[in-house]
Amino acid sequence: MTKLEKLVAGYKDFHQKYFVEDHELYARLARGGQSPSIAMVACSDSRVDPSIITNAQPGELFVVRNVANLIPPYQPDSAYHGTSAALEFAVQGLGVEHIIVCGHRHCAGIRHLVAQPDKHGNGEQSFVNSWMRIVDDVKDEVCSHHSHLDAGEQAHLCERKAIEHSLRNLRSFPWIRDRVNAGKLALHGWYLDIEEGMLYTFDHSAGTWEAIR
Repeated sequence: MTKLEKLVAGYKDFHQKYFVEDHELYARLARGGQSPSIAMVACSDSRVDPSIITNAQPGELFVVRNVANLIPPYQPDSAYHGTSAALEFAVQGLGVEHIIVCGHRHCAGIRHLVAQPDKHGNGEQSFVNSWMRIVDDVKDEVCSHHSHLDAGEQAHLCERKAIEHSLRNLRSFPWIRDRVNAGKLALHGWYLDIEEGMLYTFDHSAGTWEAIR
């Protein structure tokens, strides 16, 4: 069986489970539309699927995925802003009550950032280089205060600090900040260690990461 045939076989299993054995679930979602209470911004990495790691059912999560699960700052201009548009729809259109920024260990985007000799990606222009500049300040902080660490350890630290940076960027969106201040929306940072299978959550008040036991 080829990899593509495996996907087709997986679709058949999905069809049997949801459209034959539990047809009412999708019929209900089709009739009533989606109404998830949680939005998750996760990495595009193939090893970290939000629905799998949370065992979420269809309709439970509004998922946004991009390289390194980054949140850009609020920039109301005419450029293309896919992540910002998705957040706008989730918050203003769907009225989600929680936003989770979910990062993970061994993130290729973060490792790419740390490997670059400077903020300009060694002079080479690329979509990835431009996107990762969202967390240039994170790299600068880690390299400045933790120069004794090797590249792998610096990347590991950057992965978590990039989530914290994205949580701050979320508050730069006025319609997110207003809902947070009104107690209608909560922001969460999650970090998955894909080696240990451990999930960590960010404690805003303490500024620390705690494992879910």
